[in-house]
Amino acid sequence: MSDIMYPVSFDKLMNHILQEYALHQRIYNVTKIHHYEGTKVLKLFGKTLENPLGPAAGPHTQLAQNIIAAYVGGARFIELKTVQTMYGEELGIPRPCIYSNDESYNVEWSAEYRADEAMAEYIKAWFALKLISKEFGLGSPDGFIFNMSVGYNLAGIKDPLIDAFIENLKDAGKTETWQACKAWTLANLDRFKQIDAAYVENINSDICQSITLSTMHGCPANEIEAICSYLLEEKGLNLYLKCNPTLLGYDRVRTLLDDAGFAYVKFDKHQFEVDPTMADAVPMIERLQALGQKCGKQFGVKLTNTFPVQILEKELPGEQMYMAGKALLPLTITLAASGIFLKPAFGRLRYVPPCCKVPVTISLMIWQNA
Repeated sequence: MSDIMYPVSFDKLMNHILQEYALHQRIYNVTKIHHYEGTKVLKLFGKTLENPLGPAAGPHTQLAQNIIAAYVGGARFIELKTVQTMYGEELGIPRPCIYSNDESYNVEWSAEYRADEAMAEYIKAWFALKLISKEFGLGSPDGFIFNMSVGYNLAGIKDPLIDAFIENLKDAGKTETWQACKAWTLANLDRFKQIDAAYVENINSDICQSITLSTMHGCPANEIEAICSYLLEEKGLNLYLKCNPTLLGYDRVRTLLDDAGFAYVKFDKHQFEVDPTMADAVPMIERLQALGQKCGKQFGVKLTNTFPVQILEKELPGEQMYMAGKALLPLTITLAASGIFLKPAFGRLRYVPPCCKVPVTISLMIWQNA
């Protein structure tokens, strides 16, 4: 397997999907295709969501075909991979960079694509889902939501490249990628039974109404709040703030991991000293909640980010790696159950992830105005 990601053009993407489905009744090797036949839906950002489950931002959500496979398997809330000003070789990514045994670890930011290249992948995935949801009766073409993700500081997010990424995902209709997807579909209408020109012309191009902010471990609270304020006020987006499990404090995290059978996971107190504390986070979240209401946007948190731990067995290059997967579950659930996140004014639980036997990024979405 190559350790470099290669994009697939929209025509090859759709040709693969249509041929594989016709021959094998599967899509990107997903054989248990999910057909939404329920009547209950969630309302979020004025949109309809058939299922509150989906992949969290990671290397896997950089490719259009992976997003399509996730949707076909039942995912309806798609958190896109975080983009930043640095990408690819510029990050100095060591190889191997991901290690999965029980829980999973990484030692890089996994941004393979420049922001405009990542944007093209997301537009292709969005357009493809609009087509296959209708053509194969998988669910409502308006039953899924894309959530973009950016990092890692305010200067980087204001960079023209990242700003264009944000604005073009708010409305992709004028992008070259959107026009290419539309042109291919209109030229291949004879291959569809449920798609006509009128449907194609009316596919909505407002791909993202929400954004997740990811900041590096150690980012000060005032920088985090400044970025959040910018995204709410200037960019006019509904916002998730990704919080770190270090909010629980060293002693609480150590006890939780020990009790859950992860005593072999080693870390020191340094990260807890440089990350924002609960004393920093609580008033900041309350201010951002009020700002979101003022702007007419929803503000929420994503629990949790990865957790930095020590490399002791040479699992990966370097001295520190970032833990994800089921080992985060006790930290995430405990943080969610803390007072600030369950105050009536802040809302109720929106999304509780399943316990998985394979490494996954555990995410718990909590919203005000639930």
